[in-house]
Amino acid sequence: MPVVFQAQQSRLANKAGKRLYYPQVKLTGNVDTDVVANEIAELSSLTTGDVKNVVDNLVIVIRRHLLASESVTLDGFGTFRLTLKTLNGGVENPEDVTANLSQPMVRFLPASTRKTDGTVATRSLLNGARYVRFDPADAEAGGTTPTPEPGGGGETGGEDEDLFG
Repeated sequence: MPVVFQAQQSRLANKAGKRLYYPQVKLTGNVDTDVVANEIAELSSLTTGDVKNVVDNLVIVIRRHLLASESVTLDGFGTFRLTLKTLNGGVENPEDVTANLSQPMVRFLPASTRKTDGTVATRSLLNGARYVRFDPADAEAGGTTPTPEPGGGGETGGEDEDLFG
């Protein structure tokens, strides 16, 4: 399945006063824990219930470590870490900093490999991604086939290409 994207206009103007357009992923659905557990069970010798139990426990264990101010790295998948998003700006004195000035958030960084020059070569979850443009006219007409990218069908480069610069 390809990654479907659409043009999205920025809410903010650039220095020249223009609101530019950028590609944005168009979500086509949601997969829950039961679906993931079923698909993993199909690929393994475990039952769907066994896999669901492991996934449920994985969430508990990740939460436990995040709340202990530890990051959690799952090889080949990525790293989870807890961050604090500042609300309503900062304060002038370090003594006035409290946790109430922020909202906790979980950040996820997909696993990656690096080229010899240190730049990111691939992100494990994105290897081999194909991109197609979402066409609202097709969706309104009841069609579900996304429009391929002009000039090559939307296929990305080889494994050494960093898809997100």
